[in-house]
Amino acid sequence: MKLFAGLDVSSFDIKVCLLDGEGEKVKSFTVSNDLPGASELRDTVLECVNGQAVDTLRFGLESTSVYSFHPSMFLHHDEALKALGAEVFVMNPKQIANFKKSYSDMDKTDEIDAFVIADYLRFGRLPMSVVKESQYVALQQLTRSRYQLVHQVTKEKQHFLQHLSFKCNTFKEEVDSSVFGNAMMELFFEKFSLDELAQMPVEDLAAFLQEKGRNRFGNPECVAKSIQKAVRSSYRLDKVVEDSIDIILGTTIEVIRTLQKQVKEIDKAIERIMAGLTQTLVTIPGIGPVFTAGIIAEIGQIERFDDETKIAKYAGLYWRKHQSGRFTADDTSLSRNGNQYLRYYLVEAANSVRRHVPEYQAYYAKKYQEVPKHQHKRALVLTARKLVRLVDALLRNHQVYTPKRSVNI
Repeated sequence: MKLFAGLDVSSFDIKVCLLDGEGEKVKSFTVSNDLPGASELRDTVLECVNGQAVDTLRFGLESTSVYSFHPSMFLHHDEALKALGAEVFVMNPKQIANFKKSYSDMDKTDEIDAFVIADYLRFGRLPMSVVKESQYVALQQLTRSRYQLVHQVTKEKQHFLQHLSFKCNTFKEEVDSSVFGNAMMELFFEKFSLDELAQMPVEDLAAFLQEKGRNRFGNPECVAKSIQKAVRSSYRLDKVVEDSIDIILGTTIEVIRTLQKQVKEIDKAIERIMAGLTQTLVTIPGIGPVFTAGIIAEIGQIERFDDETKIAKYAGLYWRKHQSGRFTADDTSLSRNGNQYLRYYLVEAANSVRRHVPEYQAYYAKKYQEVPKHQHKRALVLTARKLVRLVDALLRNHQVYTPKRSVNI
């Protein structure tokens, strides 16, 4: 017996359509989107099976954030459904929408959508296998939250520098932006006036920077001099304006510190989960714990993908083809589909790996020279695509990274 269950999920209910292997409707019904409703869904499916030998039992539902998460995890982990070899597929809504276009004059209703999902399952062209195991789901929530927090920190630092330009308009020109950090935030958190900073002995300012920067400045006196040069050449603000800017700078610094503290807490939680996962990506030079955790979290168990091409497609690391007759476009855009988080981590990891591994540096350089436009972006994405092959091999075979040996002739 073959049974395909299409689920159209909303915040409050689940429309279900059951089809057999021939595409005939076995049953359609509605349950609530909660634990009792999911239990009723499972029991109804078991009644339809009714002791028959099951060759295929598939559940399909569109990815709709938290609405689809709970029913998909319930069905995936249910022991009675596991015994029947049930598989649960969470699919891209765009794929279902495109498949639905093959039907003529079909209305847009939840019941019809459930039928289309079930029929899509029946045709068997499925993008990926079962949903992720729990530890990968937990890791994904942490890494994605970390991603958002880090981007918020970047945004707040930009906000800080923008208002710093009001207080000290030549700061960006005179002071290297790379020194921005804890010491610089401490300096402006103290709400020194520009005249106070200008009159402060260079040795005292350098000592302040070195203490607050935890001795990370190679030449603190040089940094102190550049700050004082910026201070002396900047416009002076009215006292009321300067006070308001100081308040904004102070509150922005507090926000940055709070976000950074949250990032550290999430890093600890990520480290605990990663300690329980078997993976070897961290052995690749240039891939640290952050990139490793992000890639692992988005891929999940490697068995979800048939091969590395499916991972690349899932990440959106490919260019769309534009061809008509004898014409083939040379300049096409990178696909906007795919998992944006996995694409981000793979591209950033590739950018780091190419600085540490000669093979990837040579590959990047070769691809950079191939085209006259978009050289860096194209070369970096293609390097990330090359990295996918390595990631797939290491995870699938449980191997550690071994660099290629150079041959002397």
